[in-house]
Amino acid sequence: MENQPDKTDADKADHPLLAVFPVQNLSGIPAPLQEVRETLINLLQQQGFAVLDDKTLETFMTAHRVRNVGGIDGGTAQALKQETGAEATLITSLELYGEKYPPKISLTCRLVTASDPPLIRWIDNVGMTGDESPGLLGLGLIGQVDALRDKALQTLMASLQESMAGEQEIPGTKNKFRPKLAFRSDTLAQEKRKYGIVVLPFFNLSDRKNAGEIIVLHFVKELQNLPNFQVVEPGVVFKELLRFRVIMDDGISLPNAAAIFSDLNADLILSGKILDYQDALGPWGSPYVDFSTVMFFNNSREMVWASKSYNKGSDGVFFFDVGRVSTANDVASQMARSVAEMIVN
Repeated sequence: MENQPDKTDADKADHPLLAVFPVQNLSGIPAPLQEVRETLINLLQQQGFAVLDDKTLETFMTAHRVRNVGGIDGGTAQALKQETGAEATLITSLELYGEKYPPKISLTCRLVTASDPPLIRWIDNVGMTGDESPGLLGLGLIGQVDALRDKALQTLMASLQESMAGEQEIPGTKNKFRPKLAFRSDTLAQEKRKYGIVVLPFFNLSDRKNAGEIIVLHFVKELQNLPNFQVVEPGVVFKELLRFRVIMDDGISLPNAAAIFSDLNADLILSGKILDYQDALGPWGSPYVDFSTVMFFNNSREMVWASKSYNKGSDGVFFFDVGRVSTANDVASQMARSVAEMIVN
């Protein structure tokens, strides 16, 4: 990686001190999480961010018995700021990591304030394969996973910088990723305002390990990036589910929904089932994602949204792989974005 010029003190003053949590592994296989984190820290520092040193972070996590590196709750976030001076936490989840050709990687990152409650200030994801942009004579092919990892993380850090500068653009969705079936209550049309929303873990009926947690991150991202929603940080939701001993066997029950609504002061709860979440094997095949959603409204406890979605990365592709989507991460993001847009429009 090329050396970048040092940032000035003025540049660094515009960036908060970050605590970079260890990478959460949702890939279902062993992966070089430390290398991913080290690359991420290097990129942050090149962009002018101050990063909390590892020893201080490790001491804090040990003292507060932090085990869930995929999120942060309010008490832990507040203590982090008071004890270390960190103003925000960067949380990274590794969804896919494949070293065989073509290499594959999918990641989600989010920036969460060190406050009670912690607020999501930025979230984005990326899914890449080494053969998705071959270009002329195959010059765009990437054969090594390390190079693909660096490219993916650089893409995420560019998104973070754009967001902090107020320049981030949210892409629209294609019609082919719209739900195949959908119900939307008139209640949502009558309540034109910003909603606090909780995204609960989806019940995983697929063969993909951690698919229920992965699809949650897609919905957290797509809902948070719309002006209509403030999504409750997943770490807060995780702690709440533990506190109430909620087990997501087959969707959320109304008594559990009532308790979560009351304690988290939320307007909406979104949950669902994930039936399939597949990435392509080798250079052939196509990713496939299949899920259903249901959403409840606090005021009436009624169901105000339900949908069924399923898509392949090859949907609508007929010639020379034009428009082909190469990862389940990208397919799921576009499907979740379509659902989020339909909920509010």
